Amino acid sequence: MKHVKYWPFKQLVLVRTREFSREPEAIFWVYVFPILLMFGLGIAFRSGADQEVHVDVVAGSRAEEARAALGSDPRFQVAVVSPEEAKARFASGKTDVIVEGRGEGYRYVYDPSRTGAEAARIRVNDALQAAAGRRDPVPSASELITEPGSRYIDWLIPGLLGMNIMGGGLWGLGFVTVDMRMRKLLKRFVATPMRRSDFLLALMASRLMFLVTEIGVILAVGCLAFGLQVKGSLLALAVVILVGAASFAGLGLLVASRTDKIETVSGLLNLVMLPMWLLSGIFFSAERFPGAMQPLVQALPLTQLNNALRAVILEGAPLGSQWLPVAALAAYGILAFGAALRMFKWQ
Repeated sequence: MKHVKYWPFKQLVLVRTREFSREPEAIFWVYVFPILLMFGLGIAFRSGADQEVHVDVVAGSRAEEARAALGSDPRFQVAVVSPEEAKARFASGKTDVIVEGRGEGYRYVYDPSRTGAEAARIRVNDALQAAAGRRDPVPSASELITEPGSRYIDWLIPGLLGMNIMGGGLWGLGFVTVDMRMRKLLKRFVATPMRRSDFLLALMASRLMFLVTEIGVILAVGCLAFGLQVKGSLLALAVVILVGAASFAGLGLLVASRTDKIETVSGLLNLVMLPMWLLSGIFFSAERFPGAMQPLVQALPLTQLNNALRAVILEGAPLGSQWLPVAALAAYGILAFGAALRMFKWQ
């Protein structure tokens, strides 16, 4: 009797699996896009120390002196231009720092809100000061961090995992559910001898099945291409990933529970995801936000997922130490699925 009881659930999972395998665009966004994003960001930031600084020297006083001092260093790409051209090039992002000769010294024009702009200004100033004969009173040395586990790419990959888990749960279930409602498939399903909970659980289960290969591919590429080392146990990592995926799957179903238009669900999903894209520490630490915002930032499910992923992957934290983020994610998932089951509209 148990076999008969769960037969609808099994068939619904198979239906969703076959439907997904026939959607090449879904396969691209689930498997290919995260890898392309990882390679793009990984290559860009892995060689960050060697990036050229583009400097525009304004023609006039001390221009040739500055060009000669900076041009001898391969780290700088220098051009002598007019004041108007320098402003135009800066506005279009073609230069990092503008250098103007002012009497005995220089004036630097740059935007501190641009990533790396302050560092570029410091490097330009150091080069010009050294060319003018400055000697540091205290000797110093620099050491580049290249050890796996301490680099930006190591910190980034868990954030990309969290982002993919969030996107797959919200879009993979929310968008698909509304699409089925628009095509009147839900109305046909509800007329069959199945429990409604079986249908919703089957959607979540099929999402978790795809997640296994999805996360496996991302981790494999991270380890092989960038030398990522998973310091924690694979069991702890699997538990965090599964709980996080179930949480976002529940949220995806909740968003789609009463929506019957693609445009509406797209807007709602973006509304849910955008704060987490910005605040949850995917590309930079969530600790950068002011203390007054931290309660909101830490309350977001993606923040908790990213914190747990980084703790297990980068610090080797045991599962027991991550009970708080795991419990928070589980609470999100249970409450969201319960609300979705109660509110779900089948027609």
